[in-house]
Amino acid sequence: MVSGAGWAVRTFSRSNPAGDGQGDVAALLRRIADTIESLGDVDVRDITFCSEVTGAEDDLTMTVYYDDQPRRR
Repeated sequence: MVSGAGWAVRTFSRSNPAGDGQGDVAALLRRIADTIESLGDVDVRDITFCSEVTGAEDDLTMTVYYDDQPRRR
């Protein structure tokens, strides 16, 4: 959890398993979407994407920053 003066934001990161398919962006996006859905009604504040070049496929990571209060509609 990241916090500051009067606010707190939770985070989680996901990446694909090492090996075949590690650089599959669509699979990583599905993994992120499934995790967000499992959290219930949260307010996603930001999503970052990082790609690290490796010897085989790129190592992809996404981090989601969210507030566990219901999202604004």
